[in-house]
Amino acid sequence: MHQLHTTRSWEFLGLEGNRILPKYSIWEKARYGDDTIIGNLDTGVWPESQSFSDQGMSPIPSKWRGNGICQIDNFIDSNKTYCNRKLIGARFFYKGYEAYAGKLGASFYTARDTIGHGSHTLSTAGGNFVQGVSVLGNGNGTAKGGSPKARVAAYKVCWLHGCNDADILAGFEAAISDGVDVLSVSPGGKTKNLFTDSVAIGSFHAVANGIVVVSSAGNDGPYFGTVVNTAPWLFTVAASTIDRDFTSYVKLGDNTYIKGTSLSSKDLPSREFYPLISAKEAKHFYVLSREAKFCRHGTLDVEKVMGKIVVCLEDELFGIANAGEEASSAGAVGMILASDYKSFYDFTAYPHVLPTSHVNYSDGQYIYSYIQSENNPVAYITKAITEFPIIPAPVIASFSSRGPSTILPSILKPDITAPGVNIIAAYSEATSVFGIESNNRIPYNSFSGTSMSCPHVSGIVGLLKTLHPEWSPAAIKSAIMTTASKTDNSKRPIKDRFYENATPFAYGSGHIKPDLAIDPGLIYDLNVVDYLNLLCGYNQSHKQIKAIYNKPFICPKSYNVLDFNYPTITILDLEDKTVNVSRTVTNVGHPSTYIVQSKAPDGVSVMVEPSYLSFKEVGEKKSFKVIVMKTMDNGDGVSTTLDYVFGELLWTNGKHRVRSTIAVKFK
Repeated sequence: MHQLHTTRSWEFLGLEGNRILPKYSIWEKARYGDDTIIGNLDTGVWPESQSFSDQGMSPIPSKWRGNGICQIDNFIDSNKTYCNRKLIGARFFYKGYEAYAGKLGASFYTARDTIGHGSHTLSTAGGNFVQGVSVLGNGNGTAKGGSPKARVAAYKVCWLHGCNDADILAGFEAAISDGVDVLSVSPGGKTKNLFTDSVAIGSFHAVANGIVVVSSAGNDGPYFGTVVNTAPWLFTVAASTIDRDFTSYVKLGDNTYIKGTSLSSKDLPSREFYPLISAKEAKHFYVLSREAKFCRHGTLDVEKVMGKIVVCLEDELFGIANAGEEASSAGAVGMILASDYKSFYDFTAYPHVLPTSHVNYSDGQYIYSYIQSENNPVAYITKAITEFPIIPAPVIASFSSRGPSTILPSILKPDITAPGVNIIAAYSEATSVFGIESNNRIPYNSFSGTSMSCPHVSGIVGLLKTLHPEWSPAAIKSAIMTTASKTDNSKRPIKDRFYENATPFAYGSGHIKPDLAIDPGLIYDLNVVDYLNLLCGYNQSHKQIKAIYNKPFICPKSYNVLDFNYPTITILDLEDKTVNVSRTVTNVGHPSTYIVQSKAPDGVSVMVEPSYLSFKEVGEKKSFKVIVMKTMDNGDGVSTTLDYVFGELLWTNGKHRVRSTIAVKFK
């Protein structure tokens, strides 16, 4: 069973604040992608959402082969049409899940999204323009997908308890048959073998049919070696913050101000200090402290809590919504939710039933210390506000999974990072939102996770497919990777949540820059044979390769995996020897001459032959060799991460900057 890569407290997003779309004038030629078809493998779709309105849409492209399949509630009203010129298809796949979980109720057999995740990801990738969107008044603006005029199709392969391999594979094959151009795939899980991984196998078939497949990197960061969906033909996306926060401040009686986050629409009765108490001190005498500190149901004493602000610890087991409900029922006027150490410094804005500020672990520890040191501790919580611009941004989310890949370490993963924290997008009105009245349904919500960053890239890929229909999936991937940025909006290196410089294991090639990806200058191209040769280079048997390709193929007698034409370069086990790496670039711009520049990793020398490449026409290819040599021992003052050091290779003609990350492992 695979998982969806949303953080454990399901949060929700809107797109104007993401600042991901380029200026409209630059993309007019793409008409916002109205000939592009984006498929989404997820939990389905809420077709009534305004994000899937077909207002202003032209007729469905003739290349669509979905044959009008729209499996939404047909068992209720077979005469009603839920799909349109925007949402052109909706299908569900359940047999694998049913074999695992048993027969489902009749209402489950539909492509309708009853969880909210699928609507969110699909609208992030290709949702139409919708004005006046907010989450309980927060983040007000115009919602739009990365490719707002693209056609979209939903493939429901994930259910309440996960995503079954058989259903994922069936969804891939249906999308290929239907004729999608881009597939956004948020599910994924840890695997030891590409040949037993449904996302890897299904995506290989899709890429072989010219479809770009974008996937989530996973939410098991900040630990190294946790990245998932690492097949080299996949476009693997990490998650980072945007320049907008939903903020609620805490002021303590010692005049300390602490910045927290919240989507609570509630406000304190008056602008004054209120008594402050920790949940452990506010518990019933018969309740265990280890239960009470989370503000679990029935743990708080009304006489101790009434009229006060209570501090509750984030509850990983039962979720954070229960804490607010317990605090409110016990008579608290407000709540401070303190993250535990496992959350590090990442937490997401969340709606609550009472005025609430969610603070990080270190700030939570300060608040607990303040309570212990004061006879009469007091605090005040401000109402949630939308703040921008936030500097620095982007910052790598601590939950975002890190490289290196444990399956193919010679391929640097993730590939790219994109917005994935507090993203507002469409939601399912079939489900209520924790923290607000149970009968309240909201059309848009805020989620965080690599499930959210993945469709941002899918949307941009959709626009590039419209602008450059002749480009291969690898060419589009290369254009985005080689033009990505390693700096934030303060012009400094991208940081992680610990305020340290992030590495390519966190962000891959960098943060996506759509404007530059339109015209990358040069691209690193790959085809199906290249992928198969790479697998052969790892001593995979013909039988295994046939399982993923299902066509005749003979492995070459020898193949150097270092020469796989990826937009990044990874060298493993560099010893006291010279390593040669070959790459080939294709000109997709005007005739010009490119000169090479390199920033060698610490303890390594890098030479490139030749040092310049001259192109006379579009489509012309030129090869070059990168010569890498170790210059000092690993212990001679070289700062490393897991014995890796990082540098970069840059081809420039004065206008274009084609950058490739270099990763070198010493031993």
